[in-house]
Amino acid sequence: MKKTLILLSLLYLAGSGVAQFPDTGFGYWTGNENRLFGGIGFTTIDDQSYFSFCLRPEVSFGPVGFGLNINLLYDAESGSLRAKDWDSGYDYFRLLRYFRYGRKTDRFYTRIGTLDAARIGHGFIINHFTNEINYDDRKIGMEFDLDLGHFGFESMASNMGRSELFGFRGYYRPLYILEVPVLKNFAVGASFARDLDPDTWVASNDGVSVYGVDVELPLIKTRVFNTLLYADYAIIHGYSSRENVHRDFGAGSAVGVSVGFAHLLGLMEVQARLERRWLGEEFIPSFFDPFYEIQKLQISHGKKFYKTDMLIGLEGTHGTFGELYGNVLGNRVRLLGTVSKLDDEKSGQLHLAADASEALPTIAAHASYDKLGIIQAEDVFTLDDRSVARLGLGYKLKPYLILYVDYIWSFVETDPGSKIYKSQERIEPRLAFVYRFK
Repeated sequence: MKKTLILLSLLYLAGSGVAQFPDTGFGYWTGNENRLFGGIGFTTIDDQSYFSFCLRPEVSFGPVGFGLNINLLYDAESGSLRAKDWDSGYDYFRLLRYFRYGRKTDRFYTRIGTLDAARIGHGFIINHFTNEINYDDRKIGMEFDLDLGHFGFESMASNMGRSELFGFRGYYRPLYILEVPVLKNFAVGASFARDLDPDTWVASNDGVSVYGVDVELPLIKTRVFNTLLYADYAIIHGYSSRENVHRDFGAGSAVGVSVGFAHLLGLMEVQARLERRWLGEEFIPSFFDPFYEIQKLQISHGKKFYKTDMLIGLEGTHGTFGELYGNVLGNRVRLLGTVSKLDDEKSGQLHLAADASEALPTIAAHASYDKLGIIQAEDVFTLDDRSVARLGLGYKLKPYLILYVDYIWSFVETDPGSKIYKSQERIEPRLAFVYRFK
């Protein structure tokens, strides 16, 4: 399991220094836009030290938004630019971090570039997936959603440069023509997601698919408040290297409720959901999750192991999943938290993230924490081989200029491409600038 915990370390090596936050679901989340973020610092990749310079402007004009990712690494010994970052034409396309039109819940929405937290439907198959885990393997992905009233669809592709993960959900509102409040928005949906080539070797036949159906009923949907009841069912089919066979794995289901508030008293924007899950043998929910790009293929003692191999022998169980994200104090503090606990040992998972770079006049802070295999409450507060953490404290030399010191506990590959990981603890000073414009 510890091999999966490299996630946040690699995310931060990409140069952001700020946890990624998803769209709230209201369709106008602006927490990461209309500002210029940059920094000068010192980092390590593959045991090689670099001076880093990054610039990340994010701008929105009405429904249109875009972001750039200019990240330069200079070898601490030779002073030369890291050649691996610019050895193909694809690297230059990645200067465009993303371009989007609309928001996730708008009738028309599309995004090209980095996928920070891609989701299909209610997240039972694809949830908070990111294609930016590995610094040297950043990808240009795409999301495209269309809502035509009676029916619509959501779609995503993790990499437009080659065939990897894609997902699709189509839905139909059978009562839409009746124009009856509440009932007109009742929808039934069907989803399909597939990673065509987890090991990136074209000749292999190791794809994995997840199929699903769902129903949903939005009870209230306004610009200030929304609430949604939903249910999901999904089944996994894929290749196991341990058994050397393609087969059906397990199935699972969930029922849940989602509640959200926007501009509450002008101070808060929050979205929360709570699910009860029934998971059959050899099944896990949100198969394509934030850890997927690391979990999909691991190599141990020269042998390949896929994420589907982790399913073999899993017993059926049930449990609870909760999620909360949003902002408070007029977007000065952003929060994200997810927790899941099944009714067996070592099943607890926790993800927390917070950013308060604008809450206080002289102090800035950000933090993120991931923990797997939680058995009891004490485990949450222990850093070990199931943990990834980052804590940054900064002093504002100027309102737009922040001197940060970051503490990082993470995992890195022992050798490039080995898929074998070791723990890494380090402290990184950096100088960041943040300028918000209108």
